[in-house]
Amino acid sequence: MFGFFDSAGRKMRENATNWLQLADKIFHYRRDQLTEAQRGALVQQSAALRRQLEERADAGKLKLGIESLEGVLRQVGGSFYPKSAVGENVEFFLMAAIIVLGIRTYFLQPFKIPTNSMWPTYHGMKGENFAPGTPAPGPLGQALRFVAFGAMRREATAPADGEISAPFFLNPQLRTAYMAYTVRRAYKWLIIPTLVREYTFYVDGRPATVSVPADFSDIDDLLQATYFPGTDPYRFIEAAARRSQVTRGEIRLRGDAVDVAPTYIVDLGKTARAGEPVLRFDLLAGDQLFVDRLSYHFVRPKIGDGFVFRTRNIPEIVRTVGDQYYIKRLVGRPGDTLEIRQPVLYRNGQPITGAAAFDKNNHRLAPYPGYRNSRPGDFSQLYLRAPGDTVTVPPHTFFALGDNSANSEDGRYWGFVPEKDVVGRPLFIYFPFTRRWGPAH
Repeated sequence: MFGFFDSAGRKMRENATNWLQLADKIFHYRRDQLTEAQRGALVQQSAALRRQLEERADAGKLKLGIESLEGVLRQVGGSFYPKSAVGENVEFFLMAAIIVLGIRTYFLQPFKIPTNSMWPTYHGMKGENFAPGTPAPGPLGQALRFVAFGAMRREATAPADGEISAPFFLNPQLRTAYMAYTVRRAYKWLIIPTLVREYTFYVDGRPATVSVPADFSDIDDLLQATYFPGTDPYRFIEAAARRSQVTRGEIRLRGDAVDVAPTYIVDLGKTARAGEPVLRFDLLAGDQLFVDRLSYHFVRPKIGDGFVFRTRNIPEIVRTVGDQYYIKRLVGRPGDTLEIRQPVLYRNGQPITGAAAFDKNNHRLAPYPGYRNSRPGDFSQLYLRAPGDTVTVPPHTFFALGDNSANSEDGRYWGFVPEKDVVGRPLFIYFPFTRRWGPAH
């Protein structure tokens, strides 16, 4: 660290020591490939430099000794010496990659919170709306927001002047409406395969699209803030249907699949000029944190731990999104019996304890919503569907719930987490730079 202040003699002795180590390495790795004369020259020059070190020769003599040894190493070094700049750089990056992979595999793994199922404990991706006609941060503001919050601008731009419309999925049983989208394949940073949701507006019948990560689910909130402020979108669409403004159609759910769903093309009641945004927002990054992969090799996860696990052995998840990393809160270990009596989660007949989030949910302390059974018409839920339903956790598995019970697809929907697939516990939120930065809970 303070080598700048070292004397010339000390620096040269350190330099000589490094050259002797390289000479020993070459001798031991290549002795059977060298001629007797080459081995003799290498041993002789190494011994001479080593004597100079033992006799504490001055910097000038050491420099001459190093130069003599370096001349021999050029003749006998093979692939060890001299090295090209390319070779040295490749070796450096390979070693760095091995170290990083080792740390990631056995100690710390970075993890990005994609959704808001654990909100408000952890934040997933969020959209900050800038309605058409209102000011939005310019290039400098966007750059600063990207550095601080991972904010990235998204917008659908009108291709022509005209009326704005959009397709919607409807769920009459839940009386909800969602803007229709297509799931398609894309590439992150141009090289990493990923899935995105593509939303399409129509201006005078011509499409205007915006794409977001497949885990991003705020589009409908942004759409409501822009087009339906203070209005239930389902009621708006019902009213539009009565005025004969709804056109029935179908949309493909995945670009490489044949499954389709009925949609309703709805006039949104606004117009746009060519080049103006139809929908404009900043996509804010979810919490990014380090996961401790070491602790659970020595201690079992505790009730109340936030924990990360792989989904490769959870069929209901694999069927829809494949092998992923999820983060939830551990609420049940093998043999535990669980029940939800809204808003309270019961474990073995008693209100669950072990985490601050449990107490806040059980008492609906804002903004925690409390634990919930299934919603009316929600037929995808497997467990804890109604008051009185219980679930007992099988051996070698865990049961997990999200802190945002009203908006979390968790163990209620896909069942149990195999013990062998637990990765670790959240350790530290390192990005974005908000008041949540710091130790994870």
